[in-house]
Parts: sequence; structure tokens; C-alpha cells
Amino acid sequence: MQWETVIGLEVHVQLNTKSKIFSGAATAYGAEPNTQACAIDLGLPGVLPVLNEEAVRMAVKFGLAVNSNIAKRSVFDRKNYFYPDLPKGYQISQFTHPIVIGGELNIDLEDGTTKTINITRAHLEEDAGKSLHEAFKGQTGIDLNRAGIPLLEIVSEPEMRNAAEAVAYLKKLHALVKYLGICDGNMQEGSFRCDANVSVRPLGQEKFGTRAEIKNVNSFKFVEKAINFEVTRQIEILESGGTVIQETRLYDSQKNDTRSMRSKEEANDYRYFPDPDLEPLVISAAFIEKIKQELPELPTAKHARFMTQYNLSDYEANILTETKAIADFYESTVKIAGMNNSKTTANLMIGELNAALNKDALEIENCPINVEQLAKLVQRVADNTLSGKLAKTVFEFMWQQPQDPDLIIEQQGLKQVTDTSAIEKIIDTVIANNQKQLAEYRAGKQQLFGFFVGQVMKASQGKANPDQVNKILQGKLS
Repeated sequence: MQWETVIGLEVHVQLNTKSKIFSGAATAYGAEPNTQACAIDLGLPGVLPVLNEEAVRMAVKFGLAVNSNIAKRSVFDRKNYFYPDLPKGYQISQFTHPIVIGGELNIDLEDGTTKTINITRAHLEEDAGKSLHEAFKGQTGIDLNRAGIPLLEIVSEPEMRNAAEAVAYLKKLHALVKYLGICDGNMQEGSFRCDANVSVRPLGQEKFGTRAEIKNVNSFKFVEKAINFEVTRQIEILESGGTVIQETRLYDSQKNDTRSMRSKEEANDYRYFPDPDLEPLVISAAFIEKIKQELPELPTAKHARFMTQYNLSDYEANILTETKAIADFYESTVKIAGMNNSKTTANLMIGELNAALNKDALEIENCPINVEQLAKLVQRVADNTLSGKLAKTVFEFMWQQPQDPDLIIEQQGLKQVTDTSAIEKIIDTVIANNQKQLAEYRAGKQQLFGFFVGQVMKASQGKANPDQVNKILQGKLS
């Protein structure tokens, strides 16, 4: 039997506010356990929550960016359940009346086409604390620093049909919230994490199969692996005559499998009801319009502008607008290097810079080479001081010890040779030393031209201007 996969994602985006959603406690990551949990976060008797306006502003900003309807009136509910890291015994969330309704996100597929994934809703809620299982042998510690951290939970329609589509959606969403400045996107710290609802059904069947929810996956790679494992597991159960159980599962990255955590709860298990301590959230049209005017240039618009303004290909624009930080670095470099050097700048960033960042596991924000240094390196390629090959050598020196490229060129003697007479002398020597290859070339073995180019570049230690070498060689050999 052929099977179709059905995937819907619930993404928890930690909002980049300085204080928590219902209290004034700090949200900074990495503090000592339980040093950033106040009386409100602990749910002590007599305390009252106060809504953080900045969290509301960020939720509205997201909704506008994905063409959602912003609810003029939304309601906070209590989601009741017991867990040691939830001291109040309930989580404040939004259930029947969320702040963001609908919306869409376009994703780029591997075959070059675009697919629209619809967003069901996005609602504000508070995060729970964190259970620490590894720090205490045979015991579990509770850190409530995270309790009350503002989250925006973004729920998609079940419209993704394989793990690759799910990852493409996640990456697009990840880039968007960072562009908007509402989330730092740090997946290792839990700022952006995902629950994947996965089911399978016979190909052509309209009714959905029974789904399993994979909780709290915090990397693109693990999301892909978890979904692929879960799809295989469910198909094997169904093809052997079994029944898939609706449940919540955890992904184990060490074993690359999912394991049962608990049976899947329904909404009525949580006994949702409006929080009596919080009035309905009412937003004015003026508030929404003001945020709309403050929206930054979004990734799709920036991608289109980069192709037009800087004469970049779709591939180049994709890489250089992947994050706002990369796009800003590129534009700042071009501003110094000159618009006529936009392609050279793109080539250096996509090639050498990107490879070096990946090798050292660095983000562009921590790049050891600054905009001014990279711009000057681009200019030295443009004015023929450096060939493309020599530019790579200078870049390597800059990466190890960031400094002015002119200084490196001088110290290392890497200036390109553009003197025609000097290049001619090298070519004459190479031809004189390779008479056999010369005879074969003139007899019709045209591929030997590359051999002669290589010998000349080797003799010049890579410093000869490649264009001049090719031009002079063609004349000499013929």
C-alpha cells in the first residue's frame, strides 16, 4: 500500500522581552537556577498577573507579517494540569479566543516550486519551568527561571507532506521571527522549539490517520529525523495489522527513535476556563496600525530587492537574505566596496566567508573579519591587486589574524603580477621547458592549454594575472 504523510507543527517562539509575560522578573538566559522567579511566577497566594504590553506588540507584529487577522478582543485562559515545574497548577494561555487568527507562510521546495502553508492561529502563553534530570543522581531538580517567560505558540494547518517540507517551514518561520526582532531564534537555549504532529493515511484517503505528537524538538536536523522515524514506525504498525495510538512521544537523538511519553490529552482534559485574574485583551485599530508602520523589510521583499538592486541570482539572494544579520553585513560591505563590486562581494561571502563560519561553527554576528576589512579585500580584487586565488589566500590570513588586507598583501608579498613583460618572460620559459607538450598542442591537442596555464601560474607562485596569462599564452602557443 502507498502511504501519505500528514504533518502539522506547533512552534513555541520565546519572545525577546526583558521581563516575563505577567511579572517584572528578568528573562536573561543562563542565570543561576531559581534566581529569576518572583512571587507571581511561583503562584504564591494573593499575587495578581499583569500583562506585558511588549509581548502583545510582538504577537501583533508577527500576525501582520504573515497576513493574519489580529483579534481586537482576545482572552487568556487557564490550562489546568499538574507537573512539578508548574507551581501554580495551571498555565496561562489562550484557547478559544487567540490574538492571531489565520495567516500563511510560503516555503521553497527542493524542486524549485513554492508551497503555501496556512497558519491556523498564534496565541500568547507563559512558559513552564524546567526539570533538571541530569544534575542529581536519582532525583530531579526544578528550575523556575523559565516559568512565566512569554511564548507565542504558532500552530500550522496539517498541510506538510514530508519531513523536508516541515524543515523548510521551520526555517522560514525561524528567519521571519529573527527578522522581526521578536525572538533571538537560539534553538540550543530553547528559544525556538517545535512539537510535530505526525500521522499517515492511505494515499488518496481524505480522512486523517491517528496522529502522534513529538514534543520539544529543538534542531532542524532532529525534526527531520524524528518525523522520518515516526512515519516509518506508524507505517510498520499499520502494515502489520496494528493500530496507531494517539499519544505524545519524545525523540531520542542518541538512539534516533521516538518513545511513548503519555497518552495524548484532549482539550477537555485541561479544563480550560477564562482566567479570572486577567481581563480580556482589547486592542485598538490605532495600536495595530502603528505596529504595521513599524514593520521592517521582510525576507521575501528583501530577497526580491537583492536580485534587482545587486544583480544577484535567486540562489545568491537566498543565501544572503537567510538572516537579517547576513543581509545587513552584505549591504554594509557593498556600501563601502562600491555597487559595481556587489557580485564580487557576494562571491566572497557565499564562498570563503560562509565556509569559514561553518567550519568554526560561528554566526555572522561573531565574524572575526569586519565589514571594512572585507570591503577592502573586495576592492583589491576589483583593482587587480589580487587575483581570485590570491584573494582566497589573503582571506585565510585575515581569518586567522584579522587585520587590514593591504598589510597582509605587503607582508606576504601577495601582490598580483600585472606587468606584461614579466608575464611574457615566465611564459617563454615555460614553453621552452615543455617542447613536447607544445608540439602536441599545435598538432591539435587543445586541452593542453590548461597544462600551460597551470605551469605559468605555478612558476609565478599564483601571482600572475590570469586574464593576461590566458591572452598572452594564446598568442604565443598559436
